[in-house]
Amino acid sequence: MNAAVDEKLGFAMHKRLTSLYPICRSITGDGVRQTLAELQTTMPLVIHEVPSGTQVFDWTVPNEWNIRDAWIQNSAGQRVVDFQNSNLHVVSYSPPLHATMPLAELKSHLHTLPDRPDAIPNLTSYYKQEWGFCLSHNALKALQDGDYEVFIDSTLAPGSLTYGELFLPGGTSDEVLFSAHVCHPSLANDNLSGIVVAAALAAEMATRTSLRYGYRFLFVPATIGVITWLARNESRIDRIKHGLVVSGVGDSGAITYKRSRQSCAEIDRAVAFVLASSGVPHAIQEFSPYGYDERQYCSPGFNLPLGRFSRTPYGSYPEYHTSNDNPDFVKAESLAESLKLLIKIVDVLEGNKTYRNTQPKCEPQLGKRGLYNELSETGETICMLWILNYSDGKSTLLDIAERASIPFEQALKVASILESHGLLTKLP
Repeated sequence: MNAAVDEKLGFAMHKRLTSLYPICRSITGDGVRQTLAELQTTMPLVIHEVPSGTQVFDWTVPNEWNIRDAWIQNSAGQRVVDFQNSNLHVVSYSPPLHATMPLAELKSHLHTLPDRPDAIPNLTSYYKQEWGFCLSHNALKALQDGDYEVFIDSTLAPGSLTYGELFLPGGTSDEVLFSAHVCHPSLANDNLSGIVVAAALAAEMATRTSLRYGYRFLFVPATIGVITWLARNESRIDRIKHGLVVSGVGDSGAITYKRSRQSCAEIDRAVAFVLASSGVPHAIQEFSPYGYDERQYCSPGFNLPLGRFSRTPYGSYPEYHTSNDNPDFVKAESLAESLKLLIKIVDVLEGNKTYRNTQPKCEPQLGKRGLYNELSETGETICMLWILNYSDGKSTLLDIAERASIPFEQALKVASILESHGLLTKLP
């Protein structure tokens, strides 16, 4: 992608993120459906509904939660906390309530961040059946003693868990999986950035006429959604050869890659190589059994070759899980750069094939084939010698590019030319 395309795509993704921002999402409910319906406007996303009560390994799909309104009103009739102003004000999965209580009793259900006094935190009670409100610490300090009317217009009843899935078939049954979570309310970076970048990547892959792998894109509620998908697809998990959880890719921090549990899977090497050769600021983290949904995909019973692609790691920026994680915090140029790097990673996965030199005894005579003219740049000539020498039927193009410190796209171009001259044979 050139700079103009980068800028255009970045602004388009940011616009989409902004339009999705007001929706109140949770691990179930109409907010998830509304979000997936918007994604369906640009891709043939298949929507799955899994009934409440369904057993998925050691977990159970919970009841469905929906909310229409909520507020806290003082004795003067003023709404001091209002769900209509921010859907972060209500603890997700709060059951319905209409009651009046003194401030002392109400305070046990109010949550703030004293170290970030102007921010509203994001909290959940998925499996506790507890109600609560979130507000800024400054707003809490402004509350006067007295009675407060508390109202939560929600439902918590048998329904279903909803997720979206898009599959683009390739030339083999092997697959690459991209996963983004869709369960957070108005949080722009930690939720929506992963959704819009994954959707843009899916749109790019859909334009390609010849794919080596099938590409599966999942838009799922975190934890319980991925556990549900894995439980429903256990019989074909072995098709997944590479994968990434995409999350938190819109802030202005450096790219951070968390390796798969396997540590040196091809996806781990491909991402590390692309980041190093692209020259962008980045960090590589080893796998740990906490974080986002990579911990489900990489659980020991599956141990999929799947890492996490993000920018500033979750929990390590002050805007994380607060009202300050808004569309202004997300940068269009960061979304564009994240997408560009993901496309380069896909290009490595697609092109990382193994070749055998058909003239392995000494160097073949290159001049009579016109290769010195066809590969006129010094770097390409050196690349050609590396590829000829290491195309032993065992080394992949990524192996060679890593060893020789040459750009993968250059290695792919040179290998293709050598193949066209009969000097390389591509192995299955």
